Amino acid sequence: MTDGHQQRRALTAAEQALQALQSADSERARQAAARAAELDQAGIYSRFPDAVGIAADEIDASGAVSRSGWERLSAALGPGPLQAIADLEAEGPA
Repeated sequence: MTDGHQQRRALTAAEQALQALQSADSERARQAAARAAELDQAGIYSRFPDAVGIAADEIDASGAVSRSGWERLSAALGPGPLQAIADLEAEGPA
């Protein structure tokens, strides 16, 4: 049985990881993604830390997450509001 409050905290941590990536803060992104996976009881974020790690490596190397990095994050998140954020970032500026 999952604890709804803990799962909500996992969602919040995943959102914080995306915000950190948007701000080019690779270390904060890694920490938040690890927290999301740790709190996740439903397996929603099982692939997320790896995708964040790759995106964070891109930030460390070039200062930004690539389009393919955002697409990888989107795939790791699956359907939902956080996937929509990653999809918007992958599309780039309007």
